[in-house]
Amino acid sequence: MAGAARFQKMNTRGSMPNGPMPNKGTRPRKMGAAEGSIVINAPVGAVYKRWLAFEDYPKFITAIKRVQKLDKNHFVASLAFNGKQYEATLEIMLRVPERRLAWRTISNSHAQDHLAAGVVSFASLSDHGTRVSLKLTSSFGGNVSHRVDKYLRNFKRLIEKR
Repeated sequence: MAGAARFQKMNTRGSMPNGPMPNKGTRPRKMGAAEGSIVINAPVGAVYKRWLAFEDYPKFITAIKRVQKLDKNHFVASLAFNGKQYEATLEIMLRVPERRLAWRTISNSHAQDHLAAGVVSFASLSDHGTRVSLKLTSSFGGNVSHRVDKYLRNFKRLIEKR
């Protein structure tokens, strides 16, 4: 009861818990989500290491035009969607070596209403094969499912050409 006493004099007459959020003049962006997977003819360690090479992202993630690494878990990406340019700060939220990598965009003044998050998983199929699964959620627009498939095919081509 002592914990509840702290809140007795608080003004709780704002919006109702199940009521609509106050409108600040901007429409929420529609989020798209998709997932896909592909088998790459390379060992899981090499595939995971290549995915961590952020400077190579423009080679397989066609929406990314340039990447600048800030530190181990943050980088800035220059993006192009539907003829518009954006700059987004991305943060690595989870890193499990040779198994999983998760990231999200951090809201900033350049792309404050555009959010994206993703998870890529790596599963060893044999000494020479790896299943790469990508889940992507994005408010940047366009066909997210098409982008996931394209990014995975491009990544496979990048890895297997060596």
